[in-house]
Amino acid sequence: MLHENPSLVDVKHEVLYLVAKAEFEGRLNEALSTIPYEIVPGPLPAFRCCVYREREVVRERISLARNLNPLTGEPCRNTVQILPAACEGCPITRFVVTDNCQKCMAKACFNSCNFGAVTIERDKAHIDPSKCRECGKCHQACPYHAIADLQRPCKRACPVDAIGMDENMRVRIDDEKCIRCGHCIAACPFGAVSDSSRIIEVINALKNGREMYAAVAPSGEGQFGAGISMDSLRDGLKELGFTDMVEVALGADYVAYEEAREWAEAKKEGKKKTTSCCPSFVHMINRHFPQLADCISTTVSPMAATARLVKAKHPGALCVFIGPCIAKKSEAGQWQHIEGANADLVLTFEELSALFKAKDIELKPRALENQQGSIFGKNFAKNGGVRSAIEQAYKESGAEGELSVCACNGSDECRKALMLLKAGRLPEDFIEGMICTGGCVNGPGNLKTSAKSAADRNKLMTAMDSRDIAGSLKEYEDIEFDMHRAVE
Repeated sequence: MLHENPSLVDVKHEVLYLVAKAEFEGRLNEALSTIPYEIVPGPLPAFRCCVYREREVVRERISLARNLNPLTGEPCRNTVQILPAACEGCPITRFVVTDNCQKCMAKACFNSCNFGAVTIERDKAHIDPSKCRECGKCHQACPYHAIADLQRPCKRACPVDAIGMDENMRVRIDDEKCIRCGHCIAACPFGAVSDSSRIIEVINALKNGREMYAAVAPSGEGQFGAGISMDSLRDGLKELGFTDMVEVALGADYVAYEEAREWAEAKKEGKKKTTSCCPSFVHMINRHFPQLADCISTTVSPMAATARLVKAKHPGALCVFIGPCIAKKSEAGQWQHIEGANADLVLTFEELSALFKAKDIELKPRALENQQGSIFGKNFAKNGGVRSAIEQAYKESGAEGELSVCACNGSDECRKALMLLKAGRLPEDFIEGMICTGGCVNGPGNLKTSAKSAADRNKLMTAMDSRDIAGSLKEYEDIEFDMHRAVE
């Protein structure tokens, strides 16, 4: 049961926790009908108009926790999904005349409208939603800024215009445009957009005793509280049933080393390149700038590099990536025709927290004794960190000259740089693309924003040793695996 004034995060986390707990205990089928009442006992609503709608929202969240589309009951194709029962609180009329309207004699709003949607009534102007084409000219023309633009937050947040409306004025996501970034999930104030989960598959693998390795993203440091290091997470994951844990910072070191080599070759040939570690950035290029697809680095992402390292050492093992990224869930589905090419499953930090809670596992502060990645690999989680790591690997390789890199912080900067590259006007030779502003530390699957986790993360970072990238990889030099992206 939730407290009196639950937030969107509270509801999502409670559903994940109760679904995970029921699955661990082997009673999920029976719990499907009881969880909505456990979370919303009633009789009074806590966060919606009525308890019946609240319970329906919970039922739809349970579907997503089982990786099922809430409307069709079929497995989710796109990990970003709409909760129909929750997507009914937004204004349907985008432009609305407020009480600031002065009913001025100039009638700028009326004169600017080409569709006859604006009329001047007794008290103020009025916009007929059946005639309005949402061109925004009246909003721009009003000298008093009395016409409010109530564009849906999810649509405003989407960097690739993938969000529209269906015939019932509920949000619809164009899967072919969507880059799985999760910006809409973070923006929706009603929690009507959320991500599907593979948490049930992970639990079943744990229960069946599979050899499983967790690959934890470097942004995990600082997410679980003060003093909770990667070794703390390793202890918790082993208690959960994982065979062991590997830091994805180690995979990031592999990526930095390989991309430095690739970029050195591209520089000699006068070619421009982009990074490939952010799957949303790669989606943005492939779906919205397809003519630039050849510019994407041929090096795999840190997640894929870590998974390949794990499977080279432990053939047949399952690798589960755990991080803040929604788009990684779609990346894990790539290259399934090639054995060991990528992580098998992906969990967010939100989902991992639910697993810990379901098994009553409390993480304990612990000094890091088993550092696996360099500080450069660990800083892949921050904007500019990929560039810094590649520059470091470039220097360590003995390459001459400097790398000219455009470090894009957020989707707007990524789009601008790609437009310049497309037009042949990008001054830099290479692009580091991070769709989430600030980097992965601000990913939509985090437990905390970077502002809240920064102090804890920075303290953990100061305890890191000063090994360089070559020193980080030295222990694994006898393990061979391919670092190139597969072709679909």
